Amino acid sequence: MDVNAKAQFGDYQNEIYFDGLFGVLPALPLSPSDLEERGQAALAPSVRSYVAGGAGDETTQRANTAAFERYGLVPRMMVGAARRDLTVDLFGLTLPSPLLLAPVGVIGLCAQDGHGDLATARAAARTGVPMIASTLSVDPMEDVAAGFGDTPGFFQLYTPTDRALAESLVHRAEAAGFKAIVVTLDTWITGWRPRDLATGNFPQLRGHCLANYTSDPVFRARLANPPEADPRAAVLEWTQVFGNPLTWDDLPWLRSITELPIVLKGICHPEDVRRAKDGGADAVYCSNHGGRQANGGLPALAALPGVVEAADGLPVLFDSGVRTGADVVKALALGATAVAVGRPYAYGLALGGTDGIVHVLRSILAEADLIMAVDGYPTIADLRAEGALRRL
Repeated sequence: MDVNAKAQFGDYQNEIYFDGLFGVLPALPLSPSDLEERGQAALAPSVRSYVAGGAGDETTQRANTAAFERYGLVPRMMVGAARRDLTVDLFGLTLPSPLLLAPVGVIGLCAQDGHGDLATARAAARTGVPMIASTLSVDPMEDVAAGFGDTPGFFQLYTPTDRALAESLVHRAEAAGFKAIVVTLDTWITGWRPRDLATGNFPQLRGHCLANYTSDPVFRARLANPPEADPRAAVLEWTQVFGNPLTWDDLPWLRSITELPIVLKGICHPEDVRRAKDGGADAVYCSNHGGRQANGGLPALAALPGVVEAADGLPVLFDSGVRTGADVVKALALGATAVAVGRPYAYGLALGGTDGIVHVLRSILAEADLIMAVDGYPTIADLRAEGALRRL
């Protein structure tokens, strides 16, 4: 049974228990630690370092996950939480849950068939969980969007230095049916990543995950020969255009090139939230890139309350360190509008393709739903009530 807007997400455990009556045990892990261990083992070493690794000694990456342990939900009894409503409104869309699939730049390589972007799109279609599709994909964005079915999808933009190329990518995303543009601000240059450095591995320099560039007419026009004929030249050209250190002066231009909602990703400072709001951003995305870009920084969850306060009603998306349904509940209680998960679904993909991602998403949603049921919070608004969440 696939997840849909009318389902109680916690019903997933009933399916597992009933299967157990007939001797059918889950083929995929149910605990985050088992998922991580088995998922990493299923990945090629070069991909594993990229997915699992963080910046520096990975202190910030670990701090992202540990930050959730510093908060606890206060149980409330006799409130009649037999039915829960996890729907959220975002950009005029009503989503069945607050969960999102975070952009993962090598998700295409995490699938056994090398087409993980397409597998993720199919998982989005089956679960109703929107995919934020990365600019760095194995398959062109049009093919990815075609797999969404009735589930909306968002396009994550690494803004190139060539504005014409940036505009082409955005306009292609519009034409393909994406519902928002998520502009990543913290990856115009790659951070110090010892695991990747130790394996001498940077997938894009090997020509991987560049389909959105090599299929783009503006990018192709920059090349002396088609990328199919001279892939090394295409990679070299990509290195010249990939990273644009955007400033606030660029925001009016970004706002002018699309009518789609614009989400600024990587916002953790309240003053940046206010500037984003004043500049016409439709949402901010509180994230430190899962600890992959800069070590020694604040856990994203610690920044979330200040971001929400400064947003003053502007939608706030969140990721970094999300591993469980309990993490989702706590981020929602701190004011996040929607919560994105990254590494766990990459491991699910590595283990079971589309089915593996669906299992991971359903497991996270089931736990979130059951926590809300047991602790007496029928709606997301109830989670945000004063006193619902306490710092330990």
